[in-house]
Amino acid sequence: MKFIRIILFPIVPIYFFVTWIRNWLYDKGIMSSKSYEIPTICVGNLSTGGTGKTPMIEYLIRLLKDQKSVATLSRGYKRITEGFVLGDEDATADTIGDEPFQFFRKFKDIKVAVDGNRQNGISQLLSLEDKPEVILLDDAYQHRRVKAGLNLLLTTYSNLYADDIVLPTGNLREPRSGAKRADIIIVTKCPTDMSEAEKNKIVIKLKIKPEQKLFFSHVDYAKDVISKHGKIDLITLPNFTLVTGIANAKPLVEFLEKQQLKFNHIEYPDHYSFKPNDIEMLSNKGLIITTEKDYVRLSDNEILEPNLYYLPIEVAIDNSDDFDNAIKSFVDLKET
Repeated sequence: MKFIRIILFPIVPIYFFVTWIRNWLYDKGIMSSKSYEIPTICVGNLSTGGTGKTPMIEYLIRLLKDQKSVATLSRGYKRITEGFVLGDEDATADTIGDEPFQFFRKFKDIKVAVDGNRQNGISQLLSLEDKPEVILLDDAYQHRRVKAGLNLLLTTYSNLYADDIVLPTGNLREPRSGAKRADIIIVTKCPTDMSEAEKNKIVIKLKIKPEQKLFFSHVDYAKDVISKHGKIDLITLPNFTLVTGIANAKPLVEFLEKQQLKFNHIEYPDHYSFKPNDIEMLSNKGLIITTEKDYVRLSDNEILEPNLYYLPIEVAIDNSDDFDNAIKSFVDLKET
């Protein structure tokens, strides 16, 4: 794969030019964006994935849901349905996508919707009798037809967008200059012991503008793995098989190794659709630990379910009070 990316380098300038021109047309108003009176918060990235958008959306849900009626709007990647779908009692990972279904299962007091056309998705949500008061746009940073009221841009500590280039050789969906649209930039998956000197270096590298806010965050892993049958203390786990179908499993693997746990890792592509032969193979692996996103796709398999557990994670933000206040101030400001 790495070799293929190298030989495709001549395409990089073409991809750069096309995406840069597209952004320029939106910036100049030649291509139109639609804004909304309702507070809309976009969580996205410049890279192709693995920056922690899902736990960040969940953080925002927890922050706002007790005071406001919240809806999430995602594309619903790899779902079998089309158009606008609002999560209901018949929702599955197949009908609304794995990440939206994770939101739906975890947060019963919010609305979870999917639509590849974000404008239509927002219109559908606002046409509901009990319409939401805040809409969280999942992975919509490049969806320029909607102009979110607040843009949160995520970039990982181990692969800052400032150190990357556009596809197909790099991982960026658009040029690094796209970061200028962000109101808040969050460096995710940081070490828990980052020094202020290292943080300052990142501030300089990312060329943060005076009007932008920068925060650093890390992943908090739970102390227990969870299933329908209960919990098991993480550090007491016997040998197990780690199954992942996410963009970047490296931080999880490194965390489990630091706990001195013994496991074999079976890695699938992001949003992988598990096939019958995969299920049959995994059924012979004994205890299986997976991510929450993978769990929502695997837990309906009766032959896996008794031995299937997931490790919950949450995002922890440095200076979280400042971050929380920035989000709450935006929501309140948009409603006055």
